[in-house]
Amino acid sequence: MSGVARGLWMVLLGAAVSVLGVPAATAAEGGLLRLAHLSPDTPAVDVYVDSVADPDAGLVLTGVAYGTVSDYQAVPPGTYTVAMRTAGADPATPPALSATVEVGANTARTVAGVGNFADLGLDILEDDLTLPPPGLARVRVIAAAATAATLDVSLSGGAELAQGLEFAGTSGYVDVPAGATSLQVTPEGSAATELPVQVAAGSVYSVIVLDAPGGGLAVQAALDAASPGVVPVGGVDTGAGGTAPAIAGTPGLVALAALGVAALAAVLLATDRARLPRHAAARRPVMNARDR
Repeated sequence: MSGVARGLWMVLLGAAVSVLGVPAATAAEGGLLRLAHLSPDTPAVDVYVDSVADPDAGLVLTGVAYGTVSDYQAVPPGTYTVAMRTAGADPATPPALSATVEVGANTARTVAGVGNFADLGLDILEDDLTLPPPGLARVRVIAAAATAATLDVSLSGGAELAQGLEFAGTSGYVDVPAGATSLQVTPEGSAATELPVQVAAGSVYSVIVLDAPGGGLAVQAALDAASPGVVPVGGVDTGAGGTAPAIAGTPGLVALAALGVAALAAVLLATDRARLPRHAAARRPVMNARDR
């Protein structure tokens, strides 16, 4: 079996186990990687992720717009290059921006395009998927609103989440009471804004403060992990006052998804036709953006 086929087999097997409730990073003895577009005035981009160890192995995320947080993907431990190009640009053209990220076993990383377009950068965030104590949620704040030079963020009448957080900055994680609540977001020199948010018990979130399309601020709560240790398979909706929906699904659907992934892995194992020349065809996008 080729190295790429073996790697894909492990990723697919990990995905099957993850659907059943075990983190993919543990199942595949790899790490987790996702991408985010958090630059307000940067147009949509295509993002390419390439393994340094295996140049023929890569992921593509197309048409990524502001506020998008991609699915997590299980990847083998190693070094990866992340490159951004204007959406629809020829993949052979030089990238507008690139960075290198190390992904270790049982780690999670978010590579985020942050800042204004004039000084756009790629920030590599270390995601802590450790679950909070019972009855609590764990959250951090990412400041992605260009209209706010700094932000103070707290739960309405409750815990402080961030103090003086600069644009493009990320706070540490804080344990907070679970349930429906409001965030009090205070930009430097402006009045506080109340934004609704809901966080489920036993879950971990990245709460992203965005510039709303019609002016003002919006909140997106991106689900990082959920009890009992399930890594989410996708991003969440964006928009003014956006909140993260809980992961839903019946046992029958979960089992069906797991069997489907396992069947695909079995076909791959039988055919062993994973390695294709990079120039033979357009690279298949295997990371799906959600931008609603």
